[in-house]
Amino acid sequence: MTKTRLFAGLLVMAAAGVAHAGGQAASIGVGAEYQLSGIGGASVNYDAGSFHVGGFVGFADPEGRNNTILDVGGRFFYHVHSTAMSDFGVGGNLGIASYHDMVMGVDEKLTGVFVEPSVQIRLFLASNVALSATVGVVIGVADANGVALTGQSFGGELTVLGGNIGISSGAGIHYYFF
Repeated sequence: MTKTRLFAGLLVMAAAGVAHAGGQAASIGVGAEYQLSGIGGASVNYDAGSFHVGGFVGFADPEGRNNTILDVGGRFFYHVHSTAMSDFGVGGNLGIASYHDMVMGVDEKLTGVFVEPSVQIRLFLASNVALSATVGVVIGVADANGVALTGQSFGGELTVLGGNIGISSGAGIHYYFF
């Protein structure tokens, strides 16, 4: 009887895996995430264990004519370090925002393209629920001008020095299925 218990205990320990952030590789996460540029929306992530990749789509139709906003984008982060409750990734985001703007009294359709080399920390509240925070550089490459060094924060948006320095707001949350 003792040999049977010992064998059963060894079998259980051998079958148990090491806990990783995200629960396990090959898991899919759904949620919402906003990029540093402020664009974002409903999001899907694929966690491969050593990296995660994802995309988002956002849509808004404020009151008025010809003012529909559409955001699409993607992200890739390689996990430089992982623990059971978090990971630290290096990578970036690419986002495209289609929106209307009044330029000198003329309603103009613009397509902003943003490249964001960045780092991201994901904190797992449970084995399958992750909050994310990102810090990086925003580079507006089409219908956007300027470069900003910024990070996501919880709360509203703050702009100082006549709009030259800004703190963007946003956060990400994903629920992983495995």
